[in-house]
Amino acid sequence: MKLPALLAACCLLLSTWAGAQTADYQRIALQRFPDLATVNLDNLPKGKPLYLKFWASWCKPCMAQMPHFEHAYQQYHDRINVVALDININERKAAIQRVIQRFGLTMPVWLDQDGALGVALGLVGTPYHVLIDAKGQVVYTSHEADAELDRHLALLADGKASPAADTGALSASQSQALLKPWQQGRHLLFFTATWCDWYLADTRPAMSQRCIKVQKGLAALHQKLAGQPWQGFVNHLWTTQDDVSKFEQQYQMPIPFAIDTQGVLFNHFAIRELPTLLLLEDGKVKARITDFGSPEAIAAQISAR
Repeated sequence: MKLPALLAACCLLLSTWAGAQTADYQRIALQRFPDLATVNLDNLPKGKPLYLKFWASWCKPCMAQMPHFEHAYQQYHDRINVVALDININERKAAIQRVIQRFGLTMPVWLDQDGALGVALGLVGTPYHVLIDAKGQVVYTSHEADAELDRHLALLADGKASPAADTGALSASQSQALLKPWQQGRHLLFFTATWCDWYLADTRPAMSQRCIKVQKGLAALHQKLAGQPWQGFVNHLWTTQDDVSKFEQQYQMPIPFAIDTQGVLFNHFAIRELPTLLLLEDGKVKARITDFGSPEAIAAQISAR
């Protein structure tokens, strides 16, 4: 093959690959609030750029930014598709509705119900702003609602070209490598967050107390299931290895913990309540525990399988 033809073929291949990547995240199943109908980004009006804001009703900085978000929607919704995307972790419909009413939100509110879109777009903490041009290319990400975000929104609304932004999202092969150790054999995976006890204390006190109680009781449950292959994972949002070390010391954890890289396991195993315990057999969920009221019942359930 001659060089020009080879270059043309390579360009076509790269273009096809990029289009497939765009289509992949645009077609991830989401839920429209409040009817929870299945939707995806591809359902939005064509030919317009997109502004996504990932948030949670218990996220304090998210609430502080909501007036700015509503103002941005009112200013740009005729030129930019705007969606408020709740991350759906420890979330309740009533809490989402209160936020909508409190701030008078008028943009579409959707749920990233299993976290797949967050994984695809490199979500590492809320609030998280993602600006996507009309071609489906991510051009800006930020946690701040500031002058720089406003500048990029104005450029996006005016259709001015911006270079692609690196979201840090993992490739399919990288995600699969993280899942591979848990796809063979028997495993007990305990999912929680280093912040679910203290960060939710004001916004979700009942959830905070539940996290504390379950985490304090994990040693007793572990003792009842001695010999089982345990592994703990903490949510990756706003979490460092130092946070994990302090968390393990605080609760004298009897099992090892790791950060769930980019939320891959949370997404794959649909972890939306904290804490959650899974029993896996060759990658398949054989038991999902979110009610930790009776350690004896949990131990009996796990041991019987």
